[in-house]
Amino acid sequence: MNEQTGNAVGDHRELSVTEATGSGYGQISINNNVIAIIAHETAKKVPGVVELQGSLADDLASMIGKKSKDKGIRVEKEGEELLTIDLNVVLEFGVRIPSICTQLQSAVKEAIEEMTGKQVYAVNVVVQGIRSSGKTSTEE
Repeated sequence: MNEQTGNAVGDHRELSVTEATGSGYGQISINNNVIAIIAHETAKKVPGVVELQGSLADDLASMIGKKSKDKGIRVEKEGEELLTIDLNVVLEFGVRIPSICTQLQSAVKEAIEEMTGKQVYAVNVVVQGIRSSGKTSTEE
């Protein structure tokens, strides 16, 4: 894994995925935060996904202004052309976890590839907890 973005508070590098258009107009750069937002919005639409949950680094970053739309998501660049997406999720109690995770992987991969034109190598899902419909705390 050559380059990664995500949840490190002290990460000050310019982080973007660059693609040459080949049309003579120049280059198009898609910031990894945009890819994270696509993953977040897509994940929210998958039935059984309650929320994306970040790490301690995410919680610290939120204190200094990190957007909640990329909380719990890490985008890594594999070589020059491939992306790996890591998602940390909380699922609804009672769902079939492998089935929901497979749906989530497929939906996120398809959305990112369709919207950005970049190829997704892998979508890794970590189930951080489960939550009953009426509860607000995560059961781990």
